Amino acid sequence: MTKLLKDLKNYGSVVILFILCFQNISAQTYKDSLLSYQQNYINNHEVVGKDDKKFIHFYPVDESYRVMASFKRASDAKGFDMNTASGMKQHYFRYGILTFKLHNSILHLYVYQSASLLKQEKFKDYLFVPFGDATSGFESYGGGRYLDFIISDIKNNSLVIDFNKAYNPYCAYTTGYNCPIPPEENLLTVPIPAGEKNYEKPVH
Repeated sequence: MTKLLKDLKNYGSVVILFILCFQNISAQTYKDSLLSYQQNYINNHEVVGKDDKKFIHFYPVDESYRVMASFKRASDAKGFDMNTASGMKQHYFRYGILTFKLHNSILHLYVYQSASLLKQEKFKDYLFVPFGDATSGFESYGGGRYLDFIISDIKNNSLVIDFNKAYNPYCAYTTGYNCPIPPEENLLTVPIPAGEKNYEKPVH
């Protein structure tokens, strides 16, 4: 019996060690995939030229800003006009609301559908989450940041939000674009130090 308990104890230690190693590998794999995603984003940016790509920066990858949110479908047949940086308005519909926990805070973000994109077959499943947070105007762009999804990303009324993929609107780099400004209902009071930071090209 003593030998059996000893064997079980040793076996348990091996299992725990394996789990810890697997977790470390998984965490590294996640970090590597995000770094690759961010580098690809920089390399293929449509607005920032080659010589200026060095001024695009992200917060360090932090897996704690990848959260599972519950999704509740909204009923919004009328929609509303969302303000943009140019002063023009764009019509959007509230597709649903996301509720999630982040560092002991319960937060909510609305998911929107663009009225104009709904008319295009290839974009009819596109979902848009513009948001602001306590870093906006300081470490991150003052006009908020964006997250994109498609309807099939929602599974069993849940959606994974990865703020490490939050990106700046084109208006963060130059003028001449009608970048949607996050509505007040999507302004978070907590900081989200994940995703893209302020564009750091010096102004001459």
